[in-house]
Amino acid sequence: MNFIFNVINGLITLYIWIIIIVILFSLAAPHIKHPILDFLYSIINPPLEFIREKMPFVITNGIDFSPLVLIIGLQLIRALL
Repeated sequence: MNFIFNVINGLITLYIWIIIIVILFSLAAPHIKHPILDFLYSIINPPLEFIREKMPFVITNGIDFSPLVLIIGLQLIRALL
């Protein structure tokens, strides 16, 4: 059972790092097209779109806080494990 919790914890940590990497790339060079970056975008966009749809107030003054909400949600899930 401990193995399953460790795997889930590792996957959550990996997903959080993917979110951070995509955010940094979108800030530094928003128009880069690379297959790996496109794959990372395709991994994180569905949950971000869900957050933006259910909580439209996360976008204020043109700043999108949905990645932050997703990271906080993942941290809460990790804490509950």
